[in-house]
Amino acid sequence: MQSAQKLMKVFVTRRIPPEGMKILSESGVCKVSLWDSDEPVSRAELLKGVEGAHGLLCLLSDKIDMEVLDAAGTNLKVISTLSVGFDHLNIKEIAKRGVRVGYTPDVLTDATAELTVALLLATARRLPEGVEEVKNGGWSTWKPLWLCGYGLSGSTVGVIGLGRIGMAIARRLKPFGVKRLLYFGRTTKPQAAEVDGQLVPLDTLLSESDFVVVSCALTPDTQEMCNKAFFSKMKNTGVFINTSRGAVVNQEDLYQALSSGQIASAGLDVTTPEPLPTDHPLLTLKNCVVLPHIGSATYSTRGIMAELSAHNLLAGLQATDMPSELSL
Repeated sequence: MQSAQKLMKVFVTRRIPPEGMKILSESGVCKVSLWDSDEPVSRAELLKGVEGAHGLLCLLSDKIDMEVLDAAGTNLKVISTLSVGFDHLNIKEIAKRGVRVGYTPDVLTDATAELTVALLLATARRLPEGVEEVKNGGWSTWKPLWLCGYGLSGSTVGVIGLGRIGMAIARRLKPFGVKRLLYFGRTTKPQAAEVDGQLVPLDTLLSESDFVVVSCALTPDTQEMCNKAFFSKMKNTGVFINTSRGAVVNQEDLYQALSSGQIASAGLDVTTPEPLPTDHPLLTLKNCVVLPHIGSATYSTRGIMAELSAHNLLAGLQATDMPSELSL
């Protein structure tokens, strides 16, 4: 074990699952400074906490830009983010400074895919509305068309972004009796054959799908991709689901599509901003189900993410191979 004087400083921007903290505290490599709260660290405290740090373990909600990097100074060797996404990091500036980046792909694939299917079913079959009717006395007698929604059996599902999570979603949806599985992306995915997936142009996917599931990365090309023109090409019985990034959707255009009957309903696990203000127009709509970004929220998944983040951080501090390093 290194002497206390030689322990490298690490700043952790939030209270994380104990599996990760245990690895760091028992490593003998670093001295951990923790923002000990479930709430996000303030900007001032982030700048203060990262000062002179050799390593930074952050979350998706922490904006790591030039100001933060300057505050950290030349000691900084590694940034480990407890997320699969990294659009909160100034990758160009980080790479320029020779800082390594660790992230947590793969480990949240199953949990996010499960949540996506749950959200799709809850939205399409109007489960939140049903629960509310039971609570407020709206449940009276049986009515033939009351709370009717849309089923997966015999349907066409379109997945935008058939990567790890998109493929995991497709695998879970097929046993529901989905008739056709369409997908859109930059390249043909050999693994799509497993679910009889068919690569089609985006316009074809939108016009032929009963359910449109967005599972793509946030890039300049996908920023606000789901806009007025996008929704106008969907069926008016179409169900829209987004569990990727909030910024791929123009939320004003989505509100118009939902309130005008252009599309049937939408389910979102991601929004812009997060949290979504309680007075946001989308929250006034019965046909829009919004969840608080809980795609990876299972105890086991969050524990594994914390462990991987800790191992990534230690590898960066010790200049060894990182379990999941982002290629800069």
